[in-house]
Formats: sequence, structure tokens, C-alpha cells
Amino acid sequence: MPDVPGPETVSREDAGGVATITMLRAGLTHRSRRELLDAVRGVAADDAVRAVVLTGTGRAFCVGQDLGEHVEALRGDAASSLSVVEEQYNPLVLAVAGLRVPVVVAVNGACAGAGLGLALAGDLRVAAAGAKFTTAFAGIGLSSDSALASRLVHCVGGSRAAELLLLPDPFLAETAAQWGLVHRVVEPERVLAEAQALAARLAAGPTAAHRAIKTVLATAATDSLEDTLALEARLQTELGRTADHREAVEAFLAKRPPEFTGR
Repeated sequence: MPDVPGPETVSREDAGGVATITMLRAGLTHRSRRELLDAVRGVAADDAVRAVVLTGTGRAFCVGQDLGEHVEALRGDAASSLSVVEEQYNPLVLAVAGLRVPVVVAVNGACAGAGLGLALAGDLRVAAAGAKFTTAFAGIGLSSDSALASRLVHCVGGSRAAELLLLPDPFLAETAAQWGLVHRVVEPERVLAEAQALAARLAAGPTAAHRAIKTVLATAATDSLEDTLALEARLQTELGRTADHREAVEAFLAKRPPEFTGR
């Protein structure tokens, strides 16, 4: 049968300025990658979205490439099967990392390979207690993709990143939290609610300031001190003109909570 369009591998639900994108299958296929990219681009273009939750279903968040589909491609046209990194994975990771609003990743279960790369492309991560993580790639004779090497170096340092990539042994969410890969660990049944509550808090906050924070963080590890100072100065000047900044200052002086509108 032809591969017809439709929301069969990804769903989206919106509430209170939060868009929840759910991957409906554990393994990434040509179709699911395309639909996930479409969903991410959709929220990026939606001004009503002020925070995003990315999650999976069942016992897995995302285990990376669907190896069944991959093997079939290898047996047919190996060259085309390996081009998906540049053609599909790279645009997908760039789209998630490039979202201008905060992204909370709800790791509801197993998180492996490109799935771990996707999780680390978000800003904050809530994981299910006992959920298993692994880099996976070396175990199938590949190096990393989905910017996993870069994210691991930034999150846990070069030494541990080398260990995790060269020896792709599984580790639990609790260990991931100790290393700084995960920000909160909760019972499995609470993962989505916890992530959505965190996203709702962010959605009710100063959207322009969140965007600026993400902008600075994106290059802070590689920019010179002078470049970082210049970028911060430019962004602070822009933020100083926002309604949210004026509201926050007035609220502080009036000793009341600010009411941010995202403008």
C-alpha cells in the first residue's frame, strides 16, 4: 500500500499554550520521522504555543531507528538507507533544538540511540523512575547521530561521554539524574502530568525572555566572553522594551505576582 499522509505515528494536543507532541511508536521510521518533523514545524509556526511537551507512549519514549525497516533498506539499497541521517534525522533534531519556546521532554520509558538524541535536544527532561537509557550506536556498529556526541559532552563532559558512547551499557533514569541528563525523576504514571505542569508554568511565564535564554545558551559553550557579553547586551535591550518586563517590574514594586502575556 502507498504511504498515505495522516497522524498515525504522531499526535498533538494543545491546552493553555502548551502543545503536547506524542510519538505513538517506539521505533523511528521514515514515516514517523516525517510526521514528527511536521508536528514540530507546526508548533514552531503557531504563535499560540508558549511551551512544548515531547513524549512517547507505553513502555518506551523512543528507541531510535526501527531496525526492522533499516535492515530491509540495507538489503535493498544500503546507500539510500544511510542517507536518512542527513536527510531526516538532522533536520528533525535541528527543528526540536530550534524551537523558540521551552521544550519539556517527558521520558516515559526506554530511551535509546536517536531517541536519546531527541530527548537531549529539549530543554528540560522529566523521566519515569526505572526508565532505561542507552546510547546504543556502538552496539550495532555505528557511531552517533542526532547530535548525541555534542549533547553528551555538554551535559556530562568528554570523559563520561566517551564511556557512554564506546560502552553503550544501559543506565537508569536515577543515574541519568545524578549526571545531569535528567532534571526530575517521578513515578511512571506521573511523568506526563509532571512534564505538562512544568510546561504550563513555563507557558505562563515571560515567553520573550525564555526565547532569549535559549538563544544565549545555544552558543554559550563555544562563544568567546566578548561575544556572549555582546549577545546578552543586545537581548537585554530588546527585552527591556517588552510588556512582560514592564509588568514584572510594576508587579515587584506593588508586591504582587506578575501576569505575563508573552509580549
